[in-house]
Amino acid sequence: MRILLVEDDILLGEGLAAGLGQQGFQVDWLQHGDEAARAWPLQPYAAAVLDVGLPGRDGLAVLRGWREAGQRLPVLLLTARDALAERVRGLDSGADDYVLKPVDLLELAARLRALVRRAHGQPQEQLQAQQLLLDAAARTVHHAGQAVALSAREFDLLHLLMRNADRVLSREQIEQQLYSWGREVDSNAVEVHVHHLRRKLGSPALIQTVRGVGYVLLRAGAPR
Repeated sequence: MRILLVEDDILLGEGLAAGLGQQGFQVDWLQHGDEAARAWPLQPYAAAVLDVGLPGRDGLAVLRGWREAGQRLPVLLLTARDALAERVRGLDSGADDYVLKPVDLLELAARLRALVRRAHGQPQEQLQAQQLLLDAAARTVHHAGQAVALSAREFDLLHLLMRNADRVLSREQIEQQLYSWGREVDSNAVEVHVHHLRRKLGSPALIQTVRGVGYVLLRAGAPR
């Protein structure tokens, strides 16, 4: 899933971007509050990780601006351990959660997954559709009880489709979630990943093509 990271500390930002990437996130990293204030209408992020102390517009001002503009994406604040009043202001300003610095990467990744699950009305780490069982934390997939080995991109695509089960996603929407800024995407990349998923899952009809629109994974199977 694609997330926005806003952190001005170079070492911390590089570490978080790399670490979250290893956890299966596609990360766009900004370092300035004014850039972050302009970023949200441009890309469909699943969530944002927002440092409070930013140059230009501080993190709380960025957050308030997002909320006043109607942006509802889940936002997780990065705050100092001793800044209780700051954390309270952040939650009152519309933050969904916070993580204390120094940041524990595994906790941050788990909290992000939880925020995205809640935003999609999915309280569990595991997603089910037809005979599929996907565990987002373990990054494992089983189909009809059998483990399925997927590449990182194939897993991310399947995770995206299962989070949006019964909803048609266009190729552009899929590309925006699977690839971060600066990544050159082959024109048929999504089609290739869908083809590989269908073959590996042994069920060509599992992911439906909606001609001229995109792809959909049906939670209960194809309609009769």
